[in-house]
Amino acid sequence: MSNESSSEVRNLENHECWALLRTVSVGRLAVLTDGHPDIFPINYTVDGGTLVFRTGEGTKLAGATGGAHVALEADGVDATTGLAWSVVVKGAAAAVTGTEQILDTAALYLFPWQAGRKDTFVRVTPGTITGRSFKVTAPMTWWTQLSGAVKASPE
Repeated sequence: MSNESSSEVRNLENHECWALLRTVSVGRLAVLTDGHPDIFPINYTVDGGTLVFRTGEGTKLAGATGGAHVALEADGVDATTGLAWSVVVKGAAAAVTGTEQILDTAALYLFPWQAGRKDTFVRVTPGTITGRSFKVTAPMTWWTQLSGAVKASPE
């Protein structure tokens, strides 16, 4: 019989989720395109009670505008404490329009990591926000010898 320790998962309060979202700038945006789910890495910033990212023309913009329902997930690990966390925001996304709103959003200093034209700011307004945290399990409890095994070529 193995001596497995259970990792307790703690649901995060709303204010904890927002605080954690402010500590990272990269997440994943899930959208529906042509009735199928798609996911994109994005860099974002928190603006009040919303999340903002920049993008250019393409599938991501098409799937994340016009009041589309999206999900944004971000996570992290505190190397000192070994606590991992994950936050999911579900809500409506829309392109930022209007000169004053665009200027206000541009003042957020949100610069995409990838080069290229990313002229459209998209704001995600949350309907729900959920998060959880847990202690990362020591690698020896989930690592197996097969994880690093060299694969033999077929004969």
